[in-house]
Amino acid sequence: MFILLLILIVVLFGLGFLSPLWWVAAAVLVFGATRYGRGGGGGWIRGDGSDFEEYRDYENRRDRQDRWDRRYSRQHRARWRREDRRDRERRG
Repeated sequence: MFILLLILIVVLFGLGFLSPLWWVAAAVLVFGATRYGRGGGGGWIRGDGSDFEEYRDYENRRDRQDRWDRRYSRQHRARWRREDRRDRERRG
């Protein structure tokens, strides 16, 4: 798909020497391909958006790690030990 789009843009720029309207058409295609393209992750020229997906995966892993660190930090472990001790004292 990328090759066909590139050929179309080159042809339109070539035809631009006959009429400036073709240059405008080529510029609109270039803008559309880079700006709107496929989905929200990027245009045809920018690729399939895999970089965006890789960053999303990285961001999700980082957020999960941050939540884990906050949940299981030393402060919370000390609180759990106190609660466990209280539970043991209540039971027996």
